[in-house]
Amino acid sequence: MAGHFVTFELATEPVQVQTGTLLTEAAHQAGIDLLQPCGGQGRCGRCAIQVTNGAVRQRSKLRLSQEDLEQGYALACQAVVEGDVSVYVPPQESLERRLTTDLTVAEVAVPSGYNAASDQPVRRIALTLTPPSMDDQTDDWSRLQTVLRKETGISELLVSLSLLRKIGSVLRQGEWQVTAVLDSMGNCPSCPARLIDVLPGHLSSDTPLWGAAIDIGTTTVSVWLVDLLTGQVKQQVAEYNRQIRRGEDVISRIIYASKNGGDSEMRDLVLASINDLLKRACQREKANQRKIVRTTISGNSIMMHLLLGIPAESIRRSPFVTAVNHIPVLNAREIGLDIHPEATVDCLPGVASYVGADISAGVLSSGMDDSEMVSLFMDIGTNGETALGSREWLVTCACSAGPAFEGAGVQHGMRATRGAIEEVWINGETFEPTYRAIGDAPPRGFCGSGLISLLAEMFLTGIVDKGGNFNTTLPTDRIRQGEHGWEYVVVWGDGNSQLSTITITHVDVDNLIRAKAAIYAGFTVLADSVGLPLEAVEQVLIGGAFGKYINVEKAVEIGLLPDMPWDNFHFLGNTSVLGAYYALLDQKLRDRIKDIASRMTYIELSADNSFFEAFTSALFLPHTDLSHFPSVSKTLRIPKIP
Repeated sequence: MAGHFVTFELATEPVQVQTGTLLTEAAHQAGIDLLQPCGGQGRCGRCAIQVTNGAVRQRSKLRLSQEDLEQGYALACQAVVEGDVSVYVPPQESLERRLTTDLTVAEVAVPSGYNAASDQPVRRIALTLTPPSMDDQTDDWSRLQTVLRKETGISELLVSLSLLRKIGSVLRQGEWQVTAVLDSMGNCPSCPARLIDVLPGHLSSDTPLWGAAIDIGTTTVSVWLVDLLTGQVKQQVAEYNRQIRRGEDVISRIIYASKNGGDSEMRDLVLASINDLLKRACQREKANQRKIVRTTISGNSIMMHLLLGIPAESIRRSPFVTAVNHIPVLNAREIGLDIHPEATVDCLPGVASYVGADISAGVLSSGMDDSEMVSLFMDIGTNGETALGSREWLVTCACSAGPAFEGAGVQHGMRATRGAIEEVWINGETFEPTYRAIGDAPPRGFCGSGLISLLAEMFLTGIVDKGGNFNTTLPTDRIRQGEHGWEYVVVWGDGNSQLSTITITHVDVDNLIRAKAAIYAGFTVLADSVGLPLEAVEQVLIGGAFGKYINVEKAVEIGLLPDMPWDNFHFLGNTSVLGAYYALLDQKLRDRIKDIASRMTYIELSADNSFFEAFTSALFLPHTDLSHFPSVSKTLRIPKIP
């Protein structure tokens, strides 16, 4: 097969590839990182490059205008090399950090009555051994086991080969006084225990024993550094999941991971995100990263599979089955976490394909599994994961809402970073908007909360009707015909690139309505499956970082949330990492998460005909049946669109 040279303007020298190679693969070979938020499916248009010399065969030209094509632009993930080419890579979108933890460290309450000696499976034990002699030639390992069994009452002790190799030298270095770090792996006398480390000498009782609670979100990775002896959270750090560059939603990531070594790249990306956060947290606390001896990890099923390098392709194909829901306890060396190599890594259990450990942990930290109240727990995001129930029963489902509320799939959508419009108000007489952007910066686009606010205002002021159609007869130049059909202009550009025109199009509105319809249909079908009217739900618990920015009134007005008193809604922040924190501290709470995951009944919506009917009914603002939204119908004063 013929070889061709691809010259990238950013690279020091050309790379040689075979006929049929995608430009994304050539760029990777040249050390150039191209954005592929759609997983290389050619849907997002963000890997656009310009071929300045030579030509490529384009499998898809979606997202490219005729002017783009005339100027030599192509989508790198769809452009096939068939000869020598030179390529210009435009500046790639950067992720500006606007990630704050949900709570300050002082606000994270240690579970009531926490006692490390009885609750924490990891213990640090000071030991004094009798030195060997000619009369006592017991081997070092047996000698250590004997003393440990006497001190702890354990019956079975496990040890790795790497630790076994150093035990003898540590015993002698400490002159037979050592400190053992032990994971009881169940906190019961009959459970096997695992030796994590042996340190020379007796450590001071107030020396911290470090652990970490980790949440791998589709968008954000969060890490809490915890002193296991006191239970206190010492540092909280968060950052974008680097996998975003290879897919903004989980399906795109599964697809990318299934291609040409993408699985190992995805694993490396999320490990880099986690390890950098661990490093940052430890530097702030002046702690030794290699002294972290226990971690709990939460996240959806796809994130868990990609972290561990387990193929996730079966999750997106019927009958939508995971490789594993309850992952065995592992150690840091196996996974690649940059902490103590023997540290316990406990991946929390999930329920099914699209209901993962983030929901099991969220149900625990919300307390709904131990409440007599009937609660609806929601994690509003790409998957629309929902749980319904009380201490007596729990059912759960997930619906593919798409990434619209996370800023993707919308022409001027963006993540909640500096410059993102997060709130909009529209004058019902003049149809003029006012808005607030994150950081009081010049507006650059809409984040999820801004899109919800904007859609509600457009509906209530009559700019769009209940079907999302624009009223083109209104006396305002903000409603205009754009490149993709009718649109509403929220921000006028200033003509000199300091401020760009920002609009919402009919296609955007349709995507938002479909996303909210999927979420609403999901929890209504869930309620119907147990014969429960939504009016019987006593509280709505909303988890996830995005949830805390939602304006309840606006979310109800578009039909995203059920119409009930505002006091019934509770925004809990990142319930996934909070649940991981509880499981990190207390083995009883960890067992409770396992129980939650085991007793949740999963409803597969793709196999439920009623979901399609509920979804179709919800494809209106706020709903086909306004009786479901009495508070909204009272405020409607919308002119009829001809």
